[in-house]
Amino acid sequence: MQKIFTQRQVKKIWKSLPTIEGAGVHLNRVFGFHQVPKLDPFLLLDDFRSENPEEYKAGFPWHPHRGIETITYVLDGDVEHKDSIGNSGVISAGDIQWMTAGSGIIHQEMPQGNRRGEMFGFQLWANLPAKSKMIHPRYRDIKQKDIPLVKTQDGAEIRVIAGEIEGIKGPITEVVINPEYLDVTIPPGKRFTHPVQEGHTVFSYVIEGEGDFNPETDKTPVNSERSLCGNGTLVLYGEGDGVTIAASSRSVRFLLISGKPIHEPVAWYGPIVMNTQEELRRAFQEYHDGSFTARPSE
Repeated sequence: MQKIFTQRQVKKIWKSLPTIEGAGVHLNRVFGFHQVPKLDPFLLLDDFRSENPEEYKAGFPWHPHRGIETITYVLDGDVEHKDSIGNSGVISAGDIQWMTAGSGIIHQEMPQGNRRGEMFGFQLWANLPAKSKMIHPRYRDIKQKDIPLVKTQDGAEIRVIAGEIEGIKGPITEVVINPEYLDVTIPPGKRFTHPVQEGHTVFSYVIEGEGDFNPETDKTPVNSERSLCGNGTLVLYGEGDGVTIAASSRSVRFLLISGKPIHEPVAWYGPIVMNTQEELRRAFQEYHDGSFTARPSE
C-alpha cells in the first residue's frame, strides 16, 4: 500500500541575486546572512555559473573557516583546492567536496572551468552545533562515479549525494545535521514525490527548466507568488513529511536539500560562524597570531 504523505506546502519563493565574492568571482547568491535563521541549519548557498573565465578565474585564495561545513558540487568545469591539513587536488564535473571546517582550516578554491571556459557549480554552507564547532577538521572528496544514480518508474533521475532513494544511500554519511542532498531531474509532464523528515528544514533550488513545486493544491503560497518556478528560484517548504514536484511541458532539474535545525544563536562574520561574538573575536585573533590551525605552506 502506497504511503500517504502530509504534503509540505510552499512557504516562500525567491530568486537568487548576483554578487561578487572571493577575489572577484561573479556568482548568484541564493541565500545568505540576511536569511538567517529561516533555513537553519543552512547558512548560505551560492550558484556559480559562467562562460567567461574573467568572471571566476581569480577564485577564492587562501582563507580560513571555523564552525561550519562547506559543500561544493561541480556540474561543469574544474576546481583546484588545497588546504592546511594537507589535502590538494581537483574536483570536476559531477564531483563533490564536503569539508568540515570544525576547529579551523585554511584553504583555497580556484575555479578553472572546462575546455570551453565554462564553469558551473554550487557551494552550500551548513552550520555546526556548539558541541561540534571545534571538532577536528575533515575533508571528503567524492567522485561522480561514487554518487549513485536512481531512476524512478516515472522517469525521474536522482543523483543521491546524501540521504536515500528507494533503498539506495548516498556516499555522505555521519553528518551531525542528518542532511539530504539530491540532484533531481523530472521529465516533461511527470511528477516526483519524496518523503522528508518531519521537523527538518527542506528547500529546493531550480537549476534547469521549470516545475510546479506546489502541485497538490490550488492555493496560492503565502507570499502570493505562483508555485511554478524556473531556473534560479529557491523554494522553501513548510511543515509535513513529503514533497511533490511536477515538471511543466519541459523537464525540470533541481537540488532538493534538507537538514535538522540546530536552534542555536548564530554569530557570523565572513568565513567564520560561531555562537557568540566572543568566540568570533577569539577565532580571528587566533587566525592573525598563527594559532588558528596549521598554516598553508608557501
